Parts: sequence; structure tokens; C-alpha cells
Amino acid sequence: MEAAMDLMRRISPNHTETALSALLTLLPQHSSDLLSQVDQPLQVLCDVESGKEFILCEYNRDADSYRSPWSNKYHPPLEDGPLPSADLRKLEVEANDIFAIYRDQYYEGGISSVYMWEDGNEGFVACFLIKKDGSQTGHGRRGNLQEGAWDAIHVIEVGVEEEGMAHYCLTSTVMLSLTTSDKSSGTFNLSGSIRRQMNLDLSVADGHLCNMGRMIEEMESKLRNSLDQVYFGKTKEMVCILRPPLEVVQPRLPEC
Repeated sequence: MEAAMDLMRRISPNHTETALSALLTLLPQHSSDLLSQVDQPLQVLCDVESGKEFILCEYNRDADSYRSPWSNKYHPPLEDGPLPSADLRKLEVEANDIFAIYRDQYYEGGISSVYMWEDGNEGFVACFLIKKDGSQTGHGRRGNLQEGAWDAIHVIEVGVEEEGMAHYCLTSTVMLSLTTSDKSSGTFNLSGSIRRQMNLDLSVADGHLCNMGRMIEEMESKLRNSLDQVYFGKTKEMVCILRPPLEVVQPRLPEC
């Protein structure tokens, strides 16, 4: 199991589904652990009743059906699928509306979904998802890539309120993949994933949504900076080493 997790951490997000399927065949006894610990590229389904798209993941899945945050129904229909309580469902609806505004301002398009459920310690868990298609055929704005996707998964565990305070544990994962194709530079592919965690004790005076929103905003800023330094920074460094400026490559002719 440890070797399998090490392998999945080094697999490109483009090949995660294929690699995970192979590991599930090799290690059927660890299928639940693999599915819960390995983040896969997000998929999208349309809620026919509301006419809106929603994101599929392990957190809104039961058997082969997925719960829509818009209609609170499973697709395909599932009679005994778990649903959040009335109070938590109300908070979930509000979170989806607010997070859609956040997504549009920061990502200029894309799809977002928020799911919430009770945990066993009288608290609750919230999952905030964003999927942005940056390809030329994507419906999001600024689609200038031949292929491109940004998948963000934010899972927040909210503890029980005590004396006006609550403990928040945020685990965030971002999966990035992009492909460009140009006659002058050829085909270029870059993909990878990054995961970080944050723990805070915050006052609930402003509400859980405000606290969770601030944490997600801060975490996404850190993740963008890390991706810029680790992936794009190292790529630029290697390109400059492999392709030095033209004046350095061309030898100077001796003057007559």
C-alpha cells in the first residue's frame, strides 16, 4: 500500500485514472483506501432537473450515483442515498451560491460544486470543488491552450463549537495539466499536482462560510505561488539551460 501511494504521487494527473484502475486490480483488498486517498481529475455531469452542471467526486458518490448540489438528488436515481440534514443542506445551498461568485471572479469561468455532510464527532465536513477547462474548446473564458485543466479540491473538517470557537482542518489538492502546440516551439506538455494542509481555530461569530472562505482563498494563493515556483519556474530554468540565447550559440566570425 505504501509503495502504491508513492507511485500515485509521481504519476501525471493525465494518467491517474489508468494507474488507479491497475492498482485496484492488483490490490483489491486496499480498494477503499486507494479510492479515499487518491485524488482523481474531476468529472462533470448535468443535472437535468436544474439544467446546471455539477462536479463528480468521491464525496458526493454512493455506489454508481452522484448527488447534485442543485437539486439534492442522485443521478442516476438512488432511493436510499445519504443526504445532509435540513440545517446542513441550507448551509450547502448558500455555500454553492457564494462559491460560484468566488469562482467567476478568480477563475473567470469554470464549474464549482460544494458538498457537506455530518461526521461522527458532531461536527461536519465540507468539500469545495472547482474545475476550469482552459482549452480552446472549453466554455470558460481565456481558453488559449490546446488542452488544459485546473482541478481544485478543498476538504474542510469543522469541529464542534466550544465557547464561540471551532477548529478547522483544511486539506487542499490542485491538479494542473496543460498542452500547447505551436509551429515554432512544437508540442509542450506540463502536468502535476500539489497538496497542502492548514489547521486553524477561529471564532464562529462571522459564520462558518466566512471562515472557510478565507482559508480557501489564502490556501489557493499559496498553491498558485508554489505551482509557479515549482513547475513553471523549474521549466523555465531547464528551457534556458537547454536552449541558450541565439547569440551565445552562434560562434563569432573572426574579423578580417
